[in-house]
Amino acid sequence: MPSSVASPILETERLILRLPQIGDFDRYAELLADEDAARHIGGRQPRAAAWRKFLQQPGAWVLQGFGMFSVVDRADGRWLGQLGPWRPEGWPDNEIGYAFHPDAWGRGYATEAAVAAIDWTFATLHWDRIIHCIDPANAASQQVARRLGSTRLRSARLPAPFDDHVVDVWGQTRVQWREHRRRFA
Repeated sequence: MPSSVASPILETERLILRLPQIGDFDRYAELLADEDAARHIGGRQPRAAAWRKFLQQPGAWVLQGFGMFSVVDRADGRWLGQLGPWRPEGWPDNEIGYAFHPDAWGRGYATEAAVAAIDWTFATLHWDRIIHCIDPANAASQQVARRLGSTRLRSARLPAPFDDHVVDVWGQTRVQWREHRRRFA
């Protein structure tokens, strides 16, 4: 891992955000096996394909010094989803991405985790802005982006193999986040 970034652990009232661990995989595979949950993040995947995709985030942490955090319930240690900074080759910009297991939906976990991850990202990675790439049909993710203060900026195509699909790019600058962050104090 690049020496400038340690292995961070972020804590909120209900959540722990930490680097992915092998024990997270079973619930991650469940997420990608669920047709509704995987619809907007590349589609349903069998367990073997989910394993290869799961390895992306630990790899991103090692090679880039950042990646999506595993989001874990503080009360019972259950893996709820992944969320955090994400910048694959050819991506439209620096993203705070998120995907949650269906049994974690509708409880405010994405917003709570995103506040901590955005704070960490701006403070540690010194990005000037963040985006969220959201499928135009994904109303739930749009609502999370709105709660965070992001607005729809434009449409974009992701790099191959997803280049046949247009996403809405939502986002905000570091300065805008400082203003929006006050709502969560």
